[in-house]
Amino acid sequence: MSISPEDLLTELQKGCSAKISETLEAIYMVCMEQRKRGVDDYSISTISKLGTQRGVPKAQSIRNKSGEKYRALIASFAESSPVKDLGKQKHQELDWIDEINNPKHRLLAKIQASELIATRKKLQEIIPPNLKIDIYDYKSTGLGSEHKLSTQERRALEYLLSNSFQSKWKLTSTDYGELIDENKQAVFKAATLDAIKKALEFL
Repeated sequence: MSISPEDLLTELQKGCSAKISETLEAIYMVCMEQRKRGVDDYSISTISKLGTQRGVPKAQSIRNKSGEKYRALIASFAESSPVKDLGKQKHQELDWIDEINNPKHRLLAKIQASELIATRKKLQEIIPPNLKIDIYDYKSTGLGSEHKLSTQERRALEYLLSNSFQSKWKLTSTDYGELIDENKQAVFKAATLDAIKKALEFL
């Protein structure tokens, strides 16, 4: 009978340093959260990424000889996972391939299926489960009215770019996006004009 992760944690913490004990505790908590979420992914890469802010070492450190205790704890969660016979499930998913009569087509399908499984596994290691990724395209999708410039704000920025403003104060624009006075002193620092143009374009 295999030892539970809880009991193994207690055993692993015996006689080890405070630092290792804290790291084991952090790994245990991350794995427990995976279990509560019902996510059957206890790969070293995933646990390392999810536990970065808690002091869990990088994946390579866990794989090193010094990370033996960490690997044992992670493995105990994988072994005690409620999801059983994962290999059988994969085979069942590929049963349809055996129904292909043409040997060449059957072989090609198996190769592509294997590549797909390998790609899925890599993606799970690269992107932690339940990770939310938001991508914003401000230019094409548009922003909410609360983020956009008001008419008055837009006119104020446009005035700063206008020839009338620069002539009135005897300013000259440079290739660096700055405005300089007659004494070559920067009134608007480098990239200021570029920033204003971007604000007008996207806001």
